[in-house]
Amino acid sequence: MRDNRISNNRTVNFILGFIGKPALVGLFVAALLLLVFPEIRQQRDISDQAMMDLQQNGSATQWSGPTSYSHAVTRAAPSVVNIYTRKVTKSAKHPLLDDPYFRRLFDKPQQRVQSSLGSGVVMQSDGFILTNNHVIDGADQILVLLYDGTEAAATVVGKDSETDLAVLKIASSNLQPISIGEPAQAKIGDVVLAIGNPYGVGQTVTQGIISAKGRNGLGLNTFENFIQTDADINPGNSGGALVDSYGNLLGINTAILNQSGSAGISFAIPANTAAKVLKDIISYGYVVRGWVGMEAFPLTPQIAKRLNLEISQGLLVRAIYNSSPAHLAGIQPGDIVIAINGEPVSDRQTSVNQIADVAPGTPIELKIWRQGETFAVTAVAGIRPTNSGH
Repeated sequence: MRDNRISNNRTVNFILGFIGKPALVGLFVAALLLLVFPEIRQQRDISDQAMMDLQQNGSATQWSGPTSYSHAVTRAAPSVVNIYTRKVTKSAKHPLLDDPYFRRLFDKPQQRVQSSLGSGVVMQSDGFILTNNHVIDGADQILVLLYDGTEAAATVVGKDSETDLAVLKIASSNLQPISIGEPAQAKIGDVVLAIGNPYGVGQTVTQGIISAKGRNGLGLNTFENFIQTDADINPGNSGGALVDSYGNLLGINTAILNQSGSAGISFAIPANTAAKVLKDIISYGYVVRGWVGMEAFPLTPQIAKRLNLEISQGLLVRAIYNSSPAHLAGIQPGDIVIAINGEPVSDRQTSVNQIADVAPGTPIELKIWRQGETFAVTAVAGIRPTNSGH
């Protein structure tokens, strides 16, 4: 028995002797790495803390995004409606109907009913709904389908073709208005959700991110300051809501780059623009915008070189409206506007938006370059006529 115990002890000592040295070396190397690279332990501590937060609070830490946006949809979806329109048009007259005989036999009213669809957003609990102008333009009948399945006839309160927005009214109360977000605070890369009625299949939610902000020069509207997104937006989504991950309205979905499909490039009108259009149309019947009364086009380096100008950026004034604020301020055709209210002119669309955002009656300082001299003038903004210049 004693011999067996001695034999076993020798075996254990042999094994420890065989693996002990490598193990000791490994422990020494690990300790050395922790001393030289302490961030290894910090990363482990961060991971452990993140896991503890997730287990204790049921939510991810700042390094993780939400895995579900159901809360945002629950908040916003009841405020998004389906819109159906009908338009009666007369069919083209057949040449045979010029013959009195055929006209007597067949000359009956030839009418054709056109149907279209879109989406809208409840902005006020008393029945005011915002949608795209192109959704309801020319319609003889507008029907709104609410989130709860209720149908209601809608009337047009007013339209603004320059932003492609329209305000509808239905005889309903206690509707759930959408919560207005802050598009100016939204960042490129933020998650957004598009809610609407694509192809008439019913309310649908798609997800994407903000791809760009301040898109203009697309030739879609007079005033362009679009939010670009890669969320799928298809025919029928027009007039629907683009919301943030909390369900707040960031924009009104209005256009896709490729009419045969979204191709991952879609555009929404910022919610602050939409809210102003809504307010002005309800209050005045039209949108009130600032105006100075001049027509201008961007000054490019090529044009500046051809005209032998000293500057290469600004707005080259082509025409001035008589008795307009620009005329009364002394601005002349050929002048170059290089700054508006202290902000250098970058492009025509931005300048158009900037002047339009000024309340009528407000002074606007314009920095002018004329034949080598630079000076400032003050124009008092007037009310912008529809489809006019700056």
